[in-house]
Amino acid sequence: MKAKVLQICAIDFTVDKLLKPLIEESANNGYETHVACTDTGLFNKLSPDVSNLHNIHIKRSISPISNIKSIVALYKLMKREQFDIVHVHTPIAALLGRVAAKLARAKHVVYTAHGFYFHEDMSEKQYKFYYMIEKYAAKFLTDWLLLQSEEDYRLAIEDRFLKKDRIIHLSNGVDVLNKFNPDLIIEKECNQLKGQLGIKESNVVFTFIGRMVEEKGVLELLRSFKLLTKEHPNAKLLMIGDLPESERDTSSIHEIKALMNQDNVHFLGYRDDIKNLLSISDVFVLPSYREGLPRSIIEAMAMENAIIATNIRGCREQVISGVNGYLVNRRSIEELKSAMEQMLRNQVEIKEMAKESRVFALEKFNEEKVLTKQMKLFDQLTNRYTQVGDKCEKDF
Repeated sequence: MKAKVLQICAIDFTVDKLLKPLIEESANNGYETHVACTDTGLFNKLSPDVSNLHNIHIKRSISPISNIKSIVALYKLMKREQFDIVHVHTPIAALLGRVAAKLARAKHVVYTAHGFYFHEDMSEKQYKFYYMIEKYAAKFLTDWLLLQSEEDYRLAIEDRFLKKDRIIHLSNGVDVLNKFNPDLIIEKECNQLKGQLGIKESNVVFTFIGRMVEEKGVLELLRSFKLLTKEHPNAKLLMIGDLPESERDTSSIHEIKALMNQDNVHFLGYRDDIKNLLSISDVFVLPSYREGLPRSIIEAMAMENAIIATNIRGCREQVISGVNGYLVNRRSIEELKSAMEQMLRNQVEIKEMAKESRVFALEKFNEEKVLTKQMKLFDQLTNRYTQVGDKCEKDF
């Protein structure tokens, strides 16, 4: 009989963009995987590749009545299916999933923190509040804690979120050999993209991928780029991602839309051809206020982009300033413009940094290594390996 794993996250987008490789690898290793999340419209797309999808509404904010309903629905699913492992992701879904798992007396509860919810851009009061939630949820509701960020890993060890031998530095990764590999790009497709976007040999292409919201630094990026192109009209900016109308700060959405209306800015919306777009890009820019260990930067590094990112947790593990890109302070239009300008004035440097990015991606952010760690843990928890606990840490 196959061991059963329940993957929990807030919405189907996370399954599509982050969890599919893990689900596929689990299937290849003989696990029966179920997924519980909110269907926002992607279940039909996911169903050919992802079996056992359960549409459970999980609100991505603290809302007592809605949260309790989610816990009850998850509890009923766990009691009915009797999973061997409950694996939770994303802050609110992870908390609700672990409460349900505790009530259902799940055998093993694993939490992958893609980035702790508390971060340095919060007020001291907010930071302490979310820190305590993360710490005590780890201590009392979690059996195994997997951290993508090395900074989060060190903090969890030092602050004793859980026993040391139950905390694993997982990292993050993409398929750097088969999918995000510049050597496998079809030149004809890239030339077509350049033609569609009006990109010439003289252009330097900057790219952003992410949600078009204020906390991703989109306003600073668009403002600094507007100043930049007055002196450097050969710069182009590709903006890839959705602009959610439901975002609470509607005034920033209106300003973002207005700033998008620049001659050298191309708003491309949601795209499936990310690797091709990154292959025609020279510099990837992520001026976010907070991150875990951003996958978008890893994809860009793998596709030989120099990187400009904010000096925050996660990003500073991926970018060595002056080697494969530059780190700038959050919310600084001046520093962001200066970093882009530096690259425009020295395009040889861009190429050198781009090569270093690819080397980093191969060495540190190979998806295969990340998946191997998770499969090894799953195998241990389902008794495919005999040793669990004290000897586990050195195995990882």
